[in-house]
Amino acid sequence: MQVWTLQNSNKTKISVSNHGATLQSVILGEGDGKPFDILLGFDTIEEYCNKVHPYFGAVVGRYGNRIAKGKFSLDGKEYPLAVNNGPNHLHGGPKGFHTKVWEARNITATSIEFFGTSPDGDEGYPGNLKVRITYTLREDDSVRIDYHATTDKPTIVNLTNHAYFNLSGEDTILNHTMQIFADQFVPVDATSIPTGELASVDGTPFDFRQPTAIGARIDADDQQLNNTRGYDHTFVINGPSITDGATSLRSVAKVSASHRQLEVFSTEPGVQFYSGNFLAGDLSGKSGKMYPLRGGFCLETQHFPDSPNHPNFPSVRLNAGDVYETSTIFKFSMV
Repeated sequence: MQVWTLQNSNKTKISVSNHGATLQSVILGEGDGKPFDILLGFDTIEEYCNKVHPYFGAVVGRYGNRIAKGKFSLDGKEYPLAVNNGPNHLHGGPKGFHTKVWEARNITATSIEFFGTSPDGDEGYPGNLKVRITYTLREDDSVRIDYHATTDKPTIVNLTNHAYFNLSGEDTILNHTMQIFADQFVPVDATSIPTGELASVDGTPFDFRQPTAIGARIDADDQQLNNTRGYDHTFVINGPSITDGATSLRSVAKVSASHRQLEVFSTEPGVQFYSGNFLAGDLSGKSGKMYPLRGGFCLETQHFPDSPNHPNFPSVRLNAGDVYETSTIFKFSMV
């Protein structure tokens, strides 16, 4: 296993490893001589490999998020998957992409590509899937992640990055101000599987259309929050469009704390906002810090959970001859 550090002229730098194609750190230069790492994780690659942890910074797949009862059908054939999250399949299974050692290529001072192959039948998924993941650190202190995949027979794909952010360095992220550009979210049952409905955020604790503290309503007596012990839901993105080179993306979210700001843009239709509900203060991370309940948040850009079993959701099918391509940008700044 190996770690590479990318750095721009602002002295902002990121570290990535070939174990899980993991984003291990994002260290902001900030111009004051006090670099600040905004990602939860570990100090060494050995810890990422050997400790049981909640996917810190890893690429998850073949299918990020859950698939109900560990099964789906394509063209009339049912495919059983590993059940590794209660009664359901989560993040590609116990031997998903987060456990793979990826091949690094085309390394520059500010970019790196990771290549991998998932063979036909890997964790139950059909088709030989070839994947390329590109990390690019740009001069505007943004990190762009590009995902590219092809298959030799019909399959499903839903890739994302599972970075945990904390912009303040405080114990929890409850005072972070969150804005999510979404009028709807995806309600789930007690096992975090979508009901099939797309519900309005209006009048609910899920209305982040205006900047709101994460902790303002997280403990409200709301069945959806009770189901997941906080926020762990997909929001249906309808933010303003932007263009980045030849890529058209939408504004996904904006988060701020301690004069630091994170903006997220993506080509994906949804984002899973997770408020660290299962961090428990029993995992020693960077510099020995114990990560407490709600000590970090995730914004996992993706298609919706359990999409293969919900025909009304955007399709995650990939056919032979087609190309899976998605992009997400995490942009950091001082405010």
